[in-house]
Amino acid sequence: MLTAIAIDDEPQALDVVQLHAAKVSFLDLKARFTDAFEALPYLQKNQIDLIFLDIKMPDISGIEFVNCLQKVPMVIFTTAYSDYAVQGFELDAIDYLLKPFSLARFLKSCNKALEVKTLRSKEADKSILIKTGYEEELIPLNSILYIEADGNYLTFMLKDRKLVSRQTMSDILLVLPEVQFVRIHRSYIIALHKIDKIGRQEITVAGHKIPVGASYDEKIADIRTRLSKT
Repeated sequence: MLTAIAIDDEPQALDVVQLHAAKVSFLDLKARFTDAFEALPYLQKNQIDLIFLDIKMPDISGIEFVNCLQKVPMVIFTTAYSDYAVQGFELDAIDYLLKPFSLARFLKSCNKALEVKTLRSKEADKSILIKTGYEEELIPLNSILYIEADGNYLTFMLKDRKLVSRQTMSDILLVLPEVQFVRIHRSYIIALHKIDKIGRQEITVAGHKIPVGASYDEKIADIRTRLSKT
């Protein structure tokens, strides 16, 4: 399943994306926005696989919008201007839909995105290097239960031990695969498939009770949805 949002300053263009998306069984269009800036808070609080993004918009272009994101989902550009195609693909866009586009062409783009997500999922069970003092240690991702932040330090709670590393949440979020980890608090990231129990204000991971931050309430529903599909 692909979760997606659509951003376009023209409501009629969003209608087309929504109508096509409703016919793609593996695509879940979560939200639509006519103002790119209104989409930013949504992206900060929700994990999205894909953005259908218009390029030529007032105030900020689609390309500028992608460049300002800290963590970029897959992107399919939708535009009436073919001269932006090169710039779009330079940003590693999944595809470039030239308006008006058919359902068949839309479906082809969605299939590309699904293939990329599938490949990334297969690659997710790997290791990362964690700095510990003057050394670096290779840690299997599937051994991480959760990560706790304290200032500029992170504590990695593993199955059999814990490691402390001098780095920030922003640093680690850039390398952790979204299919395996989710942030539920300004100070905590948990391994999705290590969850034992989901409560209203806390999540139990391998016997450890982790608080859910007040601004992360929507994550509970998202986690339940994601786990139900695995």
